Amino acid sequence: MQLFLEQSLKKSDFKIIQLAGDASTRKYYRVVVDNQSLVLMKWDPFQPEKYPFISVLNHFAEAGVHVPKIIDMSAKDGLVLLEDLGDLTLERKFWEQKTPENSFPYYKLAIDEIIKIHYSASVIKKPCTAFDIEFNTEKFLWEMNYGKDNLIKGVLGFNLSAQAEAEIIAIFTKISEILHNEPKYISHRDYHSRNLMIKFDKMCVIDFQDARLGPVQYDLVSLVKDSYVDIPDGYGQKILDYYFERAKEFNKTFDVSHFNYIYELQSIQRCFKACGSFASFFHQREDRRYLKYLTPTLRRVIKSLASFPEYKTFTNLLIDSGALEKDFEAC
Repeated sequence: MQLFLEQSLKKSDFKIIQLAGDASTRKYYRVVVDNQSLVLMKWDPFQPEKYPFISVLNHFAEAGVHVPKIIDMSAKDGLVLLEDLGDLTLERKFWEQKTPENSFPYYKLAIDEIIKIHYSASVIKKPCTAFDIEFNTEKFLWEMNYGKDNLIKGVLGFNLSAQAEAEIIAIFTKISEILHNEPKYISHRDYHSRNLMIKFDKMCVIDFQDARLGPVQYDLVSLVKDSYVDIPDGYGQKILDYYFERAKEFNKTFDVSHFNYIYELQSIQRCFKACGSFASFFHQREDRRYLKYLTPTLRRVIKSLASFPEYKTFTNLLIDSGALEKDFEAC
C-alpha cells in the first residue's frame, strides 16, 4: 500500500488515516497530501474489466451519474485510489435539518441521480456487470429467507413448525414472483442515505458495485423507507412525486395504482431483507451497531403488510415471534 501510494503520488510525505468501516469487508483510508485528501479503497485483487466496482463506476459516469473519480489503481494489490467525497452524507444532512421536509432539496438531488441510473444508464448498451445479474424470483426469495433465518430463527430463536415454514415460503415465493415480473432497469441495489454523499452541492453516489437489473421500486423503497432516517409518509410521497415528474422527461409514466401496489410489495421484501442484514451482523458477527434499526424497519414491514390481507400468515409470524415487542438493543 505504501509503495503504491508513493508511485501514484510521486512523493512519500503523506499521511494515511483508516476510515470507519461499514458492513462490508472493504477497507477505506484517507490519504492526506499537500493539503488535499484522497480515498484509498483496499479489497481483494481483481481484473479491472470484470471488477464490478470499476465496471459500474465507468458505466454510471458515462450516464452522467456523479460518482468518485478514479485517480489510480493496482489490480494485483486490490487497491483503488479515488477522489475524496468528504464526510457529509445525506443521512447527516437529514438529521441536521429542523424538520424532515427541510431536506427536500437534497432528496431532489438524490432523485436526480437515481433517474440517471434507472433511465440514462439502462439505455447505454455497453458491457457492464450491472447487465449481467438481476433481481429475479430466486434473488428476492433468498433475501426474504435471509430475514427469516437471521432475525426470526437467529436473533429471536423462534422455531417454525414444518407447516408454518411451508406457508411462509409460499408467501415469500409469491411476493418474489410478482416483483420479478415487473419491468427491469439498472438498480443501484443499496440506495440509502449513507451511500449518498454531498460535495459542493452535488449528490454523489457510492457503494454501487452490486448494481443489477430490477424494478425501479427497489431503489425508491431503499431511499424513502430508509432505516437510517425517519421520513414521514406525506414527505415520502412528495419525494416519489418528484421522481414521477422527472421520469416524464424520459417518456416514462406510471399507472399510479399499480405502482403503489408494487411499491408496498417491494417495501415488504426490501425492508424485511434489511432486517435480515441488521440481524445477521449481530447473529453471525456479534456486531451490535445495527440492532437499533430493527424495530423501526420492522414497523415498516408491518405497515405495508396491512395492505395485503392474503399475507396475514407473515404478519402473524412477526407478532407471534415477538419481533415487534423485542428490545433488540438489550440483546
